[in-house]
Amino acid sequence: MSIAYRQPRNEALITMTVIAVILHALFILGVTFHMPDPQPQLTQPSLDVILVPPKKTQPKPEQADLLAQQNQEGGTDIKGQSRPNAEPTLPALKKSRKAAEERIRSGVKAPQARKQPKVVTTRSPATQKVKPEKTAPIKARKKPDMSQLLSSTRQEIARLTAELDRNSQYASQHPRHKAINASTKEYRYAAYLQAWRQKVERIGNLNYPDEAKRKKLYGDLLLHVALRADGSVQQIRVVRSSGHKILDDAAVRIVRLAAPFAPFPEEIRKEVDILDITRTWQFLSSNRLFSGK
Repeated sequence: MSIAYRQPRNEALITMTVIAVILHALFILGVTFHMPDPQPQLTQPSLDVILVPPKKTQPKPEQADLLAQQNQEGGTDIKGQSRPNAEPTLPALKKSRKAAEERIRSGVKAPQARKQPKVVTTRSPATQKVKPEKTAPIKARKKPDMSQLLSSTRQEIARLTAELDRNSQYASQHPRHKAINASTKEYRYAAYLQAWRQKVERIGNLNYPDEAKRKKLYGDLLLHVALRADGSVQQIRVVRSSGHKILDDAAVRIVRLAAPFAPFPEEIRKEVDILDITRTWQFLSSNRLFSGK
């Protein structure tokens, strides 16, 4: 047994009522629908292309008026334009030639260049004669007599004497020096230095400072002694101290006690006026004076 389903009647009525209400609302509110405007198409910039027919080039002339460094195709050919150089062109030459022929036919002479006037110089004859100068005869010199010879000799002797005095005075003011020390190897100087050292050591040991013995002072010092040619002492100077004033003063006193020394030998006196002796003196702990260097 089958049961048939039937749609209620009020369902169709409700549907029709809803559609009618929607249509009336749209009409009352004035709601309308518009189709969207089509989007504008993007335009690309246009490029204008102009085709120019090629210019007909003139044939190369057989005889050119001017020669250029490069071919000048496309250059202007306007009449009356100045040329790059100042040389006359062929048409100008032809024009000047025609003008010259016309002047010849008409009998008109061409203008000539203005001539410079000639300058004529005249020389008048000399009225006075120049006499040649007479050369004076060379006179023979007279032989000097005995008085003149003696006078010139005295003048020469006086000049030499004055020069010797000046030299001796200069030598006295600027004596010749010679520096010697323990490393001097020349025999004449080394022998004199050895004798001088031995005398100073002997006098120094005989007069050794008592205060240095009591205080047990010892050390070494560098002493400079300047000797004259006669053996006398010109100067004594302590170059490097021993660190004890007692020892420095004792070394200076010992050299003065040992003076005067032997005069310079003749071979040294010829070369030197002052001997500068520099030696190292040692005050030893054994209470002895010794010159090592």
